[in-house]
Amino acid sequence: MDNEQSTKKPRLEKVPTVSEGKAQILVTNERVFYNPVQEFNRDLSIAVLTIFAKDFNEEVLQKNKLKNANKSISHDAENQRGITILEALSATGLRSIRYAKEVEGVQQIVANDISAKAVDSIKQNVLHNGVENLVTPYHEDATLLMYQRRKNRFDAVDLDPYGCPSMYLDSAVQCVSDGGILLVTATDMAILAGNVPETCYYKYGAISIKSKSCHEIALRILLQCIASYAGRYGRYIVPLLSISVDFYIRVFVKVFTSHDKCKENSNKIGMLYQCNGCESMNFQPLLTRKASKNYKLPNAPVIDQLCKHCQHRQHMGGPIWLGPLHDHEFVSRLLCNLNSMELGTLKRMEGVLTVIHEELDIPLYYNLDRLMSIVKCHVPPMLMFRSALLNAGYKVSYSHASKISIKTNAPNDVIWDIVRAWEKDHSVKREKLAEDSPAARILNTSSTTDISLAMHPLANPISRQKHLSRFQQNPTVNWGPGVRSRTRVDLEDKADDSKKVRNQNKNIKRKSAMVEKQILWNTFHKRENVVPACLKSAGNFGLGYVDLYLIHWPMSYAVNLMDFLLKMPTIDIGTIPIPKSSSKKRIEENIDIFDFKLTPEEIVTIDKFDCDGRIVQLKKYETHKDYPFRLEF
Repeated sequence: MDNEQSTKKPRLEKVPTVSEGKAQILVTNERVFYNPVQEFNRDLSIAVLTIFAKDFNEEVLQKNKLKNANKSISHDAENQRGITILEALSATGLRSIRYAKEVEGVQQIVANDISAKAVDSIKQNVLHNGVENLVTPYHEDATLLMYQRRKNRFDAVDLDPYGCPSMYLDSAVQCVSDGGILLVTATDMAILAGNVPETCYYKYGAISIKSKSCHEIALRILLQCIASYAGRYGRYIVPLLSISVDFYIRVFVKVFTSHDKCKENSNKIGMLYQCNGCESMNFQPLLTRKASKNYKLPNAPVIDQLCKHCQHRQHMGGPIWLGPLHDHEFVSRLLCNLNSMELGTLKRMEGVLTVIHEELDIPLYYNLDRLMSIVKCHVPPMLMFRSALLNAGYKVSYSHASKISIKTNAPNDVIWDIVRAWEKDHSVKREKLAEDSPAARILNTSSTTDISLAMHPLANPISRQKHLSRFQQNPTVNWGPGVRSRTRVDLEDKADDSKKVRNQNKNIKRKSAMVEKQILWNTFHKRENVVPACLKSAGNFGLGYVDLYLIHWPMSYAVNLMDFLLKMPTIDIGTIPIPKSSSKKRIEENIDIFDFKLTPEEIVTIDKFDCDGRIVQLKKYETHKDYPFRLEF
């Protein structure tokens, strides 16, 4: 397998480029994965690696000084070593190029991808940015490459896959140096957030639970998964930063080797219990540690089968990471160094990191709106609820994952006492509550805590006082993880599979397919707007043309479009459509089509539309091979 860099520079005169940070990548027709929404992800990674590289190089220097105390060693010579970085799934190479140009103290970066086309793109981008002395393009399966580097390890390993990263973790925890850093992204949030717990189990070794704190649960499941893989090789993790933003989660963990420290993970990992009614949460570590430093087995579940607050059943999830998500000293240093960095998402980083720095080291959080929804009561101001917790002698913070989050060390009893105190002045109609409902049982329970709703001076956090950009709106229209790269895997031993991929849908011709767009949005119905809108839509499909647009609207009968479309075939050509719907409203609308009748004049008007011609003449497309687009099938 050829992993040498090409020395021949591509012709760049007409190749468009995309700039991000100090890097610039070439945009070709080949589909290599690039998602501009993840600029924040890359900016944050650069900031973290900048601090890590400085610390790591200083630690190496100090170790070498101790080993060679009797020898004369140049400080500059030792400092030139720098860190080695592996980007295992590089795609365009943008991230590696940015690391080379924006992170100080780097010795080498390996930009790897399994796709030959992606590696060609990396080579072109590396040459275009002039970082061939630091970035080495590599064509290999990511897991195989990492297994091959278990002895000659990397100081930083970056895993940013499309979806679940678990298949790479076993090799990743082995190929990172002692004291090195793992940067891991997961984008399969539906799995981690509790939609399919059985899938979460076989991918991450943990059961996910549907909860309002699902984004933090996702982080803790991923950390537990990494810790589990690391522990098999006598290694343990120390999270520096764990973040949930946009459509993904990202964790930064340092990896060390120590069998004794590995044992401590057993009391940093545990099970989560959540009530099915009031959603109160409790935790139980897998093991507890005695004063003698020995570990003892856990007792039976720390909670009853029925919730003590509402008498509903409990759900069990996990195991999840119960230890700290962040190193607050590291986060503080990140914040102090932000102003010295040139990053496109600097303001957002400052806001998010400030909220993270304010976060309590307590597992999970409650959602204020959800708490009040459970008891069917009006939602109090956030600052008032936070004040009540502070007045009662407990700590409280936001979670960076939710702007209506309540992260506190107060027990569940106190939280529900505050809810009851608020409800006294904002009464709920008890007669409308079912006797066995969570709301009725919680509100009818006597409080055991003296609650004061007076404003507390510390209720308003610094991040809110400074009006920082703490919680984000959607970054772009139709944002998300993007489309998985469709580039072919061109490994020699995968030749048969590649051929199979290339031959898929080989015999389907464009003329054999009827492509219909249901509605052209009414803002484009003006004659001058129709053609540009149709062309844009066809481009979105990746097609030269679309066979049918439905751009009319049945205004005369005050019915929706589908009612009209169902009515037309029953009257005009005598067919009977069978609509499929599970929505009661839709079913009723389908039945209501017999409440109106098209007049003969209207049917004649509709028939005139099918006149083997075009209302909008596309003369400039007369040279198209399928013009005038009248082909039938």
